[in-house]
Amino acid sequence: MSRYIGLMSGTSMDGIDAVLVEFQSGHPVMVASHTHEYDPHLLEQLHRLCSTGEDEVNRLGHVDRQVGRAFAQAVHGLLAKSGLAPEDIRAIGSHGQTVRHQPEGLNGFSLQLGDPNTMAVETGIDVVADFRRKDIALGGQGAPLVPAFHLSLFSDDKPRIIVNIGGIANITWLPGDNTPVLGFDTGPGNTLMDAWARQHIQQPYDKDGAMASRGRVQPELLKRLMSHPYFAQPAPKSTGRELFNQAWLNYQLEPFMNLAPEDIQATLLAFTVDTMAREILALSPDCDLYLCGGGAFNGQLVRQLGQALPRHRIQTTDALGVPPQWVEGMAFAWLAMRHVEGLPGNLPSATGARRPAVLGSLTPAG
Repeated sequence: MSRYIGLMSGTSMDGIDAVLVEFQSGHPVMVASHTHEYDPHLLEQLHRLCSTGEDEVNRLGHVDRQVGRAFAQAVHGLLAKSGLAPEDIRAIGSHGQTVRHQPEGLNGFSLQLGDPNTMAVETGIDVVADFRRKDIALGGQGAPLVPAFHLSLFSDDKPRIIVNIGGIANITWLPGDNTPVLGFDTGPGNTLMDAWARQHIQQPYDKDGAMASRGRVQPELLKRLMSHPYFAQPAPKSTGRELFNQAWLNYQLEPFMNLAPEDIQATLLAFTVDTMAREILALSPDCDLYLCGGGAFNGQLVRQLGQALPRHRIQTTDALGVPPQWVEGMAFAWLAMRHVEGLPGNLPSATGARRPAVLGSLTPAG
């Protein structure tokens, strides 16, 4: 038996998820979990770094160290909950905090902050980080990385689709036979709805879709949002705040400034649902669907997804034995284990890389 910690903070930046995972004969079992919230000042700096601005290199260097310490604090909180010591953990797998994701082209890149050296020193545990760049060097998108873990943990002889609704939404198609597993980003998950909630109700997100439920979907605005060229691109593909951000949303809203904030939120929710549903229907008209990520707790979103996919059987990953809020954290514990064992962590059919590869870089604590 070996123990690993997975650390994850997604596009929503709603906190650092820390998950303790035991691998028993290669099978992952979640033992404990913990969420560490970002300091508000650090969170503000991270949001600023997601778009271009002055003095970026200096700000990035300072924030990289701060995020490393915040991730280390998440580990300390998890160890306190579990009653374990650093020497009980083989390694930490850290996703880091993405501030820029532009994988296309000869010099494409993806940048995650959270200095692994700081983490290793602060926790006394080896750290595996920087999981995306090897895949990008091999011609891939570097994302999504979770489909390989989904295949390992959730595959069955019947077709299934795993839907992860974070800031950006992604899906994994598990066909249940020898045909390729597919995985890609469908577009915005919670990111635009969260930004609108912060602006209009001063909350970090629209809890349970309450604001959206009070509004009416605006067909012309929805049509305008759906016209983004990303949705016509074939997979493999990935996206982030570089495409779907507050500035882009404000531009789309210019002809619709007379709409009530609730109507815009309702339309943003419909936008997320429609972009997911169209890709799911293209893969299968009828299969089991399992939701994870923060969007799995948005009742209004889940109801509308069910209406858009009446023949699909929709549950959360709880039905498969994994709480939906911890799936991605577990994935990065799994990726750390794969690195330590010298095993591939990517799925070329999902990322577009030329071949499978061992992902990440190891920073020893000693």
